[in-house]
Amino acid sequence: MENVLIIGLGLMGGSIAKDLKNTGNYRILGIDHDKSHEQEALKLGWLDEIVSIEKVSKAAWVILAVPVNHLPTLAVEVLNRVADNTIVFDMGSIKHPLCKAIAHHPKRTQLVAVHPIAGTEYSGPTAAIANLFKRKLTIICEPHLTCPQKLEKTIQLWKSLGARIQLMDSVEHDKHLAYVSHLSHISSFMLGKTVLEIEHDERQIFNLAGSGFESTVRLAKSAPPTWAPIFLQNHQHILQSLDEYIDNLQQFRNLIQQQDEQQLTAIMHQCNHVGEILAGIALKNHQEP
Repeated sequence: MENVLIIGLGLMGGSIAKDLKNTGNYRILGIDHDKSHEQEALKLGWLDEIVSIEKVSKAAWVILAVPVNHLPTLAVEVLNRVADNTIVFDMGSIKHPLCKAIAHHPKRTQLVAVHPIAGTEYSGPTAAIANLFKRKLTIICEPHLTCPQKLEKTIQLWKSLGARIQLMDSVEHDKHLAYVSHLSHISSFMLGKTVLEIEHDERQIFNLAGSGFESTVRLAKSAPPTWAPIFLQNHQHILQSLDEYIDNLQQFRNLIQQQDEQQLTAIMHQCNHVGEILAGIALKNHQEP
């Protein structure tokens, strides 16, 4: 059995721990700055042993599943300690700051910059679920900077979890994620904030909220300690996406003020195409083995 050391025992670290442990091929070691998370993971059964950072030198795999603002420093520390045959990969949703921090590290070829596009709005060890990554897209950035053998082993590990693999430049990754992921979370947080400020009667929110509000505001339940660093780390691309979003909101507001039903309808018809794109992608993913 190979030792897998996971640093960060929340939703992402715990979910991959569950899947790897279920294969029977791995022994799961863990570290978390929150000691209650370590004990909880042990009780849940998907963590075999709590260890110290020094144990990275004994692990076949080291998985970094911490908030993105800690990834660059942690990656350098881990690479300083690992054995030559160890494979290290992260699970962060921002890639360029990490890739930049380790670009000239002598053991750079041992790290694979990974982003599985999967998750829920929940956090902590109890949020971990099996098969979280099945049929989900997993992006690997800067693959040419990783040892080919270690890269291939990492790809095969993710494929064994049911993931689909795409290779991408780290800057392009962060730019695209600002629009299709990070902006969605900002919108959800701000919708929740707006409603709470306008509607002070919580019973009215409960009574009147329909499925549209519930689905739109779902992401507002996401963990702030996870998402605040994402917004700040990717601020350049997020600010650009926010500016464009605000412009579109202002345009929509103006059309309502002008009572321009024709233009409002035209814009909404245009937006319907997003649903068609997502439905087509979902169908394709379902059909793929």
